[in-house]
Amino acid sequence: QVQLVESGGGLVQPGGSLRLSCAASGSIFSIYAMSWYRQALGKQRELVAAITSGGSTNYAAFVKGRFTISRDSAKDTVCLQMNSLIPEDTAVYYCNADILDLVVRRRDDYWGQGTQVTVSS
Repeated sequence: QVQLVESGGGLVQPGGSLRLSCAASGSIFSIYAMSWYRQALGKQRELVAAITSGGSTNYAAFVKGRFTISRDSAKDTVCLQMNSLIPEDTAVYYCNADILDLVVRRRDDYWGQGTQVTVSS
């Protein structure tokens, strides 16, 4: 079974930085795109950033220039470096990955449990 586990959330002051990490484990044959989403209280979940297996990246307009997504394919991990954080970045951040499961031989979307990021003074 495939699992995604996030870490790195917390409380930070406006203008500060946080680094989120997500590790995939289990019966993984191949990982395609990996992404970060976020969901603020009372709002819909939205895409923050995505990275393909080839390293191409895509960012939401509201984080361009402030956040950087990266992945280590050898370790099946994806990270989100968040700089210049603002209160509007407060949300639960979720890791998402498109994974081909070795055992069931099926490609599915997997989600982590989420990690809270709070930007407040």
